[in-house]
Amino acid sequence: MRAYEIRDLKKQRGGPGFPHLFGGKRLRELVGPLFALCFLVYFIYHVFQGERGLLSWLRLQQKVQEDEKVFLDLQSQREVLEHKVYLLRPDSLDQDMLEERVRLLLNFARADEVVIHDEAIGVAEKK
Repeated sequence: MRAYEIRDLKKQRGGPGFPHLFGGKRLRELVGPLFALCFLVYFIYHVFQGERGLLSWLRLQQKVQEDEKVFLDLQSQREVLEHKVYLLRPDSLDQDMLEERVRLLLNFARADEVVIHDEAIGVAEKK
């Protein structure tokens, strides 16, 4: 075969209708942008998903708000109980408070009083 025939054969193998995607310069031109695109998609995905993503942060913020409400309710209940305990201390004993607790816990009543038993009140007092 002559030299010009070999050149013609090489041209025919690639052919003008088939683009050279996997050959030489074209491949080097695509690798960089393709790698950068994959890298960018990976990080954008993990900004939203995952243990430290945006969606996880929003769920955590909602949980914090719910827990703060529970905390405030418990704190107000604690203040009420602390006030009742303070009224029962020997140095600041409140006679009315003492009488109320004795009547409730020991079922005491005076001889001239009428006692009406209501189960709804008893259930409310136990809570």
